[in-house]
Amino acid sequence: MRTLIAEQLFDGERIRCDIPLAIGEDGRIISVGGEAPAEAERLDGLLAPGLVDVQVNGGGGVLFNNDPSVNALGKMSGAHARFGTTGFVPTLITDELDVMRRAADAVSAALREGVPGVVGVHFEGPHLSAPKKGTHEEKFIRPLSDEELAIYARDDLGIKVVTLAPENVSLEDIRKLVSLGVKVCLGHSNADGATAAAAVQAGATGFTHLYNAMSPLQSREPGMVGTALISDDAWCGLIADGHHVCAEAMQLALKAKPRGKVMLVTDAMSLVGSDENSFPLFDRVVTKVGDKLTSTTGELAGSHLDMIGAVRNIRDWCGMDLEEALRMGGLYPAQFLGSAAGRIEAGAPADLILLDENLQVQKTWIGGRKFFQNKFATSFEKRT
Repeated sequence: MRTLIAEQLFDGERIRCDIPLAIGEDGRIISVGGEAPAEAERLDGLLAPGLVDVQVNGGGGVLFNNDPSVNALGKMSGAHARFGTTGFVPTLITDELDVMRRAADAVSAALREGVPGVVGVHFEGPHLSAPKKGTHEEKFIRPLSDEELAIYARDDLGIKVVTLAPENVSLEDIRKLVSLGVKVCLGHSNADGATAAAAVQAGATGFTHLYNAMSPLQSREPGMVGTALISDDAWCGLIADGHHVCAEAMQLALKAKPRGKVMLVTDAMSLVGSDENSFPLFDRVVTKVGDKLTSTTGELAGSHLDMIGAVRNIRDWCGMDLEEALRMGGLYPAQFLGSAAGRIEAGAPADLILLDENLQVQKTWIGGRKFFQNKFATSFEKRT
């Protein structure tokens, strides 16, 4: 057992001062509070639950589509841990069936080998709407078939998320996915409001990157955006990078949705945590100018956002208190995934971050193990 005492501790609900935190050998929290042993480690700053990202395409110089391997997942984990992410869902955008199978095998192996931070897999596509494809490759967009269902039915993938367009997937198939333990999200869709609402009734529980690549709210037709905003039980992901969504649209979502149903996501690409400025995506090249990623065909191509940056942005742009911003980056995505993360309490995983006064990550622990300190992250790579 080891004990930490932070100057401040945010437990997921409130900030407390000088509270001992005991962590067991199994990487879980034993207790919060009580007497501290003499050998307790004192920390300057704010200790908070680690951040959870439902949509991570890449990081550390690798894109999951381009390298669906355990080593790639380790590099992604190390890159995002620098910015406070202690749990993430590797995301594969629309691609060939063989790439989907390789991605599933990589996630299965990563979970088996204990790659820090990997909690499951997110298939963003291929069952999307061509008119709302965004940067996805149109030639790979296709209906749901038995081949994809066999992947989604696997029980060795941890938390499974599938983003689909409800106009192109039947309600029966949505119910089937839910019965297989898949968390169905609606996105990259041109569906009308009635079609989106029916998909929610059938078991869809999320909307992928609210506002982006979905039919808009209009005066006589709610579209995907309107349906997302009035579906009280559904979670909405929000890319708070200043390019995908403006501050006013973020504020509208926060006012319309019940507390806890808007969660921060990054949609991060390979350049996060690397010194590179471009990368290949299918037959195109994506280039970073400032913190904006643009494809050679002109559209936004994911983001260069990290989770602690998203927390800072939502706090600063929407006038939000720090506690709620941290919940949007940790507790709420964890609740969407059905995870015990996002809180500092007895029995929870010791996934923690230490923040300075500028909300910069100083240390990251995953499962009680210090995984990042200052600017030197420990990467996890498959042993050969």
